[in-house]
Amino acid sequence: MTTDLAREIARTYFPGARSENESRLRGEMDATLDHWFRWRSGRFEDSAPVGPERVETATGGPRADDRLGRRLLALCDAMTAETPTFSPRYIAHMKSDLSLPGLLGWFAAMLHNPNNSSRDASRAGSVIETQAIAVLARMLGYDPASAQGHFTSGGTVANFEAVWRARYRLDHWLALALHIAETTGTRLDPFAAAHMGWTRFRELLASHTLSEADLKACSAAASNPGDVWRRISRASGQDYMGPVMLVPGNRHYSWSKSANVFGLGGEAIWSIALDAGGRLDLADFERLVARAEAEGRPVLMAVAVAGATETGAVDPLDRLYDRMDHWRSERGWRIWRHVDAAYGGFLAAMLDGPSEATLTSETAAALRAMGRSDSITIDPHKLGYVPYACGAFLTPDAERYAVSAFDAPYLDRPELGQGKWSSTLEGSRSAAGAAATWLTAETIGFEADGFGALMAATLDARQVFQTAVRKAIPEARFLPADSNIACFSLARPGEALSCSNARTGAVFDHFQTSPDFAVSKTKLGRDNAALMAAVLAGHDGHDDVPDGHGGLLVIRCVFMNPYWSEPSVRQDLLPRFIKELREALADADRSQAA
Repeated sequence: MTTDLAREIARTYFPGARSENESRLRGEMDATLDHWFRWRSGRFEDSAPVGPERVETATGGPRADDRLGRRLLALCDAMTAETPTFSPRYIAHMKSDLSLPGLLGWFAAMLHNPNNSSRDASRAGSVIETQAIAVLARMLGYDPASAQGHFTSGGTVANFEAVWRARYRLDHWLALALHIAETTGTRLDPFAAAHMGWTRFRELLASHTLSEADLKACSAAASNPGDVWRRISRASGQDYMGPVMLVPGNRHYSWSKSANVFGLGGEAIWSIALDAGGRLDLADFERLVARAEAEGRPVLMAVAVAGATETGAVDPLDRLYDRMDHWRSERGWRIWRHVDAAYGGFLAAMLDGPSEATLTSETAAALRAMGRSDSITIDPHKLGYVPYACGAFLTPDAERYAVSAFDAPYLDRPELGQGKWSSTLEGSRSAAGAAATWLTAETIGFEADGFGALMAATLDARQVFQTAVRKAIPEARFLPADSNIACFSLARPGEALSCSNARTGAVFDHFQTSPDFAVSKTKLGRDNAALMAAVLAGHDGHDDVPDGHGGLLVIRCVFMNPYWSEPSVRQDLLPRFIKELREALADADRSQAA
């Protein structure tokens, strides 16, 4: 039933692997253009024309003097060299065909070019953004009536938005505690103070007389951070080394960027080890929190991943938040919880319906716990099938959406209502991604019988692929999988890691030159030591690089293309892929023998 529904969605709401929906897309784009032209020509009918009433163009190609037409065709010709990521043969990265709602929603908004920095520049686009955030919030487990958020250019900026807000509240709490310590002579506990919570903050604020200027003078974000850190050290009796961010080893590279951009330094990124399934290790997380407390270093945020970019793994959010809830109850610690669900967030559409059965119970429980977080990153331009660039940042309420304010009077028009310009890192923001997401929600829908069925079909395609490859290729050693990403090495029983890595690398090189299939590769490093050990144990292999610098090389295949739900696609492509994989293995063996 779920597979049939996914197949119908793919046939109805996507262009088609061979452009089967060409006439429909042409018709809808023509209708969109007609609507836009009518709106423009009729908006101010008493305005003087700026040129001829109508400029007629020849059909069948550009005129000889039409420079725009000629260069446009040259651009179109150049773009034919682009990677055909629309095809189900492309299983390399988190990129696939665009959906018709995503493409048409983006196109319709792009024609009007609204700027969601303010209501003045985006009367309709900003409303559409609010509605699109609400439907994403519902899917992710937030109450859409209270949830806040906005669209970004992608997951990196959305993650930065989380750091900005986490720092905002940590800085407020620590600044107040520093002022009290300095004025009363009591010893400052930076770790406890930085996690006190808004309720305690307001109680202390009410019981101590201080002005906004007093609080600002104690703020590392609003004044001189070097001076504030020096004062924290003096008030606490130990050198204050700043906050840390606890991020799992399967993190996206944007987290290291954020430490650099926000001036925390690379050392502030504390990597949480991964377990044998490649997911956040709870014991190591607890160890790092205990270390941070002992060193008097606040935890700026605890990050978990739903859909790791390398393997698609989903961290155990439910068990992680159970532990943090216990600390909140017993010790009063309020540590910011962020879920980087840039890739896997749309898997939440599978919950509470038939498609949930495709998930393991552990993965379903983790996805359901996203609603217990302080913020979430999700990228509609990945599993949402809308055009680049489109990410989104969400919080469950306005309090957690709050951040430092900046003045720009020309954007703040009381008669139009305040826009989001003062609470977003990016100034100008297109409404096109929000419109694409909104139209997707209005058509396919982000429920279990819409996107949920589509997501379930991608997980099913990954499982069918793994089963077929395992049966045909004994050397294929697959990693555990939570989503639609399949990773495997090519190792023989008792083989050293260096040998299996060489074979896997040679097979990948073969596919790099293949005109038929595109795959990717990645190397699991020391953060994945437990997972590497489990994979090696599965074929009695051994790591012949003692310091662990070698890593485990794996071929990575992403099954997000909706056309894999078609039986004809699987029956055609799976035998072809296995045949080519066998040929690549044979070539690798000949090279190693030589």
